Amino acid sequence: MTLVEHLKELRRRVIIALIAFAIGTIIGFIWYGTSPSPIPTLGDILRGPYCSLPADKRAAFTLDGECRLIATMPFEAFSLRLKIGSLAGAVLSSPIWLYQLWAFITPGLHKNEKRTTTIFVTIAVTLFTAGATLAYFVVHYGLEFLLTIGGEFQVTALSGERYFNFLLALLIIFGVSFEVPLVIAMLNIVGILPYDMVKNKRRLIIVILFIFAAIMTPGQDPYSMLALALALTLLVELSLQFTRINDKRRGRNRPDWLNTDDEHASPLTTPTKPPNPQPTQKQPINNPTNFDDII
Repeated sequence: MTLVEHLKELRRRVIIALIAFAIGTIIGFIWYGTSPSPIPTLGDILRGPYCSLPADKRAAFTLDGECRLIATMPFEAFSLRLKIGSLAGAVLSSPIWLYQLWAFITPGLHKNEKRTTTIFVTIAVTLFTAGATLAYFVVHYGLEFLLTIGGEFQVTALSGERYFNFLLALLIIFGVSFEVPLVIAMLNIVGILPYDMVKNKRRLIIVILFIFAAIMTPGQDPYSMLALALALTLLVELSLQFTRINDKRRGRNRPDWLNTDDEHASPLTTPTKPPNPQPTQKQPINNPTNFDDII
C-alpha cells in the first residue's frame, strides 16, 4: 500500500472508532439515570460504595434518608453525567476501537509478533480489570474509615464531582498497578531482568510495594493500602516464578558454547607459523650469448 492508501485506511478506521464512541457515550449518558428494571443504573453502581455506608456516616438530605450526593455548582450535575457517560462510552465501544487499531497495525506484523501481542494485550486487559474490580469492593472500607475520623463533631457531605473523581482515581491506580507483574515478565523475556538478579531481594521488593501502595492510594486509608500492597505482592511473586521458569527453559535451549567463560582457553591448538622458505641460489650465466645458459 502507498502512503496515501495508508492515510485513507487510517481515516476510515478513526471515523468508525469515533462513531462507536459517540454511540457508546449516548448509551452511557442515558444509562446514568435510566435502565431496565433488573439492571441498576450506572449512577447507582458508582455511588454504591458510598451508599452502603451506615446512615450516620453520611449526610442525609431527604426525610426518608435516601442516599444522595450534593452538587455545589449549577451545571455540576450535567457535567458529571456527561463525564461519566463519556467514560462509559469509551468502555462500551472499546471492542470496536480496539479492533480498528488492531486491524490497522497487524498487517505490518509477523505471525509470531501477532501471537505475542495478542497474549500480552489479553493479559494486560485482564489485570487492569481485576485491579479496578478490587478497588471497587475496597473503596467502601476506605470511605468508612475516612468518614469515621472526626465523626463525633461533623458529618461529611460529598459532592458528586469529588466523589466520582476519588472513585475513578482509585480504579485507575489499582488497574495500572496490577500491570507491574506484566512489566516484570516482559523485562525478563527480553533479557533485561534475569531471575538471579531479584531472587534474593524479595524483602526489599515487598517493602517497596508497601511504600508504593501507601503513596498511590488517594485516600491514604489503611484498607486500600493493604489491599493494593498484598495484591501486588502476590502478583509480583507469581511474575518472579515466571522469570525463574523462563530462565530455566532458556538455559536448557542455550548452546553449550555460549556458556563458556570469556577468559576460558580455547581447546583448539594454536596454528604454528610455517617455516620461511629458503631462497634459491641463482646459477651464474657462463655465456650470455648461449640461450641454454640463460634458461
